[in-house]
Amino acid sequence: MLTEENLLTIAPAGPVCPPATILIVDDVAANIGVLSGALESAGHRVLAALSGAAALNSAAKARPELILLDVLMPEMDGIETCLRLKENPVTADIPVIFITANDETQSLVDGFGAGGVDYVTKPFQIEEVFARVGTHLRIHRLKRELESRTTELEQANTALRAEIRRREQAEEALKVADEQLSLLTEAETRRWGLAGFVGRSAPFGRLVRSIRSVQGYPRTNVLLTGESGTGKELIARAVHFGSAQPAGPFIAVNCSALPVELAESQLFGHVRGAFTGAVSDRKGYFELAHGGTLFLDELGDMPLALQAKLLRVLEDGQVTAVGASTPRRVSVRVIAATNVDLPGKVAAGGFRADLYYRLMHYHVEVPPLRERREDIPALAVHFLKLFATELKRKPPVLTTDAYDRLLAHGYPGNIRELKNTIERAVIHAGGEPVKAEHIVFAPTAPVTPGAGVAATSPAVADLPLDLKKNEELAIARALSASGGNVSAAARLLGVNRSRIYRHKTSRDTTS
Repeated sequence: MLTEENLLTIAPAGPVCPPATILIVDDVAANIGVLSGALESAGHRVLAALSGAAALNSAAKARPELILLDVLMPEMDGIETCLRLKENPVTADIPVIFITANDETQSLVDGFGAGGVDYVTKPFQIEEVFARVGTHLRIHRLKRELESRTTELEQANTALRAEIRRREQAEEALKVADEQLSLLTEAETRRWGLAGFVGRSAPFGRLVRSIRSVQGYPRTNVLLTGESGTGKELIARAVHFGSAQPAGPFIAVNCSALPVELAESQLFGHVRGAFTGAVSDRKGYFELAHGGTLFLDELGDMPLALQAKLLRVLEDGQVTAVGASTPRRVSVRVIAATNVDLPGKVAAGGFRADLYYRLMHYHVEVPPLRERREDIPALAVHFLKLFATELKRKPPVLTTDAYDRLLAHGYPGNIRELKNTIERAVIHAGGEPVKAEHIVFAPTAPVTPGAGVAATSPAVADLPLDLKKNEELAIARALSASGGNVSAAARLLGVNRSRIYRHKTSRDTTS
């Protein structure tokens, strides 16, 4: 049996706590390595010092939010170091957690007398370290917030003027409140951080390192390439919500679903009267994403005329609404994604070379699931838990024969296909262990037992003499055979899925 406990993930083991700068002081480098590795995996920035003197210098310069300080050190021990930290106004308010052995009771008492707030014992229990660090970071931040609020009360006139200004801005904020309400929540920030990724393979490790590398550069545009279903939007959200300033909005746009005649208006906005139906000013996706991230999915399907306008925005950071004469400056990180061969499309004249190189500031190639098979068990268990929670059931275990069936599949639909397969399996299993018979993969082509394609297709004589109607019949049949999955239907028809999106958009508009 495979359970969640015997599979590895890169999620931090400790409680969720906002990232902080933490100084570790210990004359034993191995202790620093253990603690820094654990704390960095939880998102914290870690500084290190091998002596008390180095700690005093580092703390005064870096002003960490918390210090982990070893009691026993040569020359200047932890007690003396703590006393000097508390004597310095610059470092006096930084909480100090002592690192001590189980038998150092007297040293611990002296440490509290010197100004320490807590302790952790060696050998380290990482969960205990997370708990104590998280508690004192929250206490420290609440204390600073209280001091800040006290200062605000003492400066009542300044606060009152700021409140008047905020009220003046409230009306503008209300205009976009409905559009942005579901774009950013605290729960979504937790969900889309790197903790949302699961895996242990080498390709997965390289992918995570690429994401972490670009998270700290909120002005760098990113191009994500890879097959459909590999999780490119999840990666885009991880880049955004894992950055140093994730409070800005995350706006996702499917370029292949943009109506050609309205695409410019939707991206850049329009003013009242710009065209028939423009009864009021409307902000485009770029302005809605101001201060955050605009995710352009299926970029390879963007029309050439719109590509030129996108390039201009990327170059000068200004958008001009349809019907307006004055541009507006926006600060937006663009993350683009595509599953098409952009270099090939550039060579064929279907995509602008200058836009391609502008977006190639940072490129992430997302590997297909077949190249990271080691991650299938971890992903399967992750999805088992996810869907069991949604169904308010206890997560079922995955039997060995079910695992073998999952591992043997080719996954043309990648992670999306695995996720859908696990969802069906959880429903079929009904709370019992998931067995091989519960693993049902979506067909890659319509198959009728005992009959060929001709037997299930309408006779040629019965086909309408209308190419558009025939196309509609073919798309409807492919969508039915693929269970509504647009990517799978596109593969059956041998076309890009943007063609199906356009077909659906056209039907929705006329219906």
